[in-house]
Amino acid sequence: MDIYRDFARVYDIFMEDVPYSMWCRQITDILKADKINSGIVADLGCGTGELTRRLSSSGYDMIGIDSSYEMLDIALNKDPGKDILYLCQDIREFELYGTCAAIVSRCDTLNYIIDFDDLVKVFKLVNNYLDPNAPFIFDCNSIYKYEHILSDNTFAQSRDEGSFIWENYYDKKRHINNSSLTFFIKEDINSKILYTKSEEVHIQRAYSLDELKNAANEAGLLWRDAYDADDFGTIKEDTQRYLICLYENGKKS
Repeated sequence: MDIYRDFARVYDIFMEDVPYSMWCRQITDILKADKINSGIVADLGCGTGELTRRLSSSGYDMIGIDSSYEMLDIALNKDPGKDILYLCQDIREFELYGTCAAIVSRCDTLNYIIDFDDLVKVFKLVNNYLDPNAPFIFDCNSIYKYEHILSDNTFAQSRDEGSFIWENYYDKKRHINNSSLTFFIKEDINSKILYTKSEEVHIQRAYSLDELKNAANEAGLLWRDAYDADDFGTIKEDTQRYLICLYENGKKS
């Protein structure tokens, strides 16, 4: 079952509380501290382009990369005149024409990489496409979030445009979370208001900080900083999302 197909149509509605502006500030603060005030920045797992657009408005030449045509179609239609390059690519195999001043990835994109070797592969590609000493800034949901917030819990939301039910099952031994999403999307069909049912299954893996460090080391990336993504502070026992900064540290053959 493909993900982010029907969900793409209502993604921005149900994700309206995602703090994209705060995420943009966090990223630009890090970039400006590294004296990166302009240049090409790639956004892995860009989705509907909300963060990509904000970083573009902050002065960066943006490339948005996502594997969902449906999500990218929405991104493309938000600002037709905005000079953003969107590429439909799997981040485990993405290709660029040159290197970037920085690469970013937010909203737990890397949790969708459920195989450790694939995570290393992503990190190696990132290292390959970064300028010398350039940063890779990404977030990851923590093990705590899956075990204590999502595990075996069901969430539901309802809007005028539709509703969804989000059911979770977390395998603590494998650190794998299965999310079953059921959508009821409002449609006007032949002047009749109907609700179309769609379903998607999203599978994510929780990585420990040590696992992320090991993947970075295998890929040749330098581990620099890790923060609590919600307050940009020190990581705590109950941190739900990590914000991590890695740096290019020489290319590996």
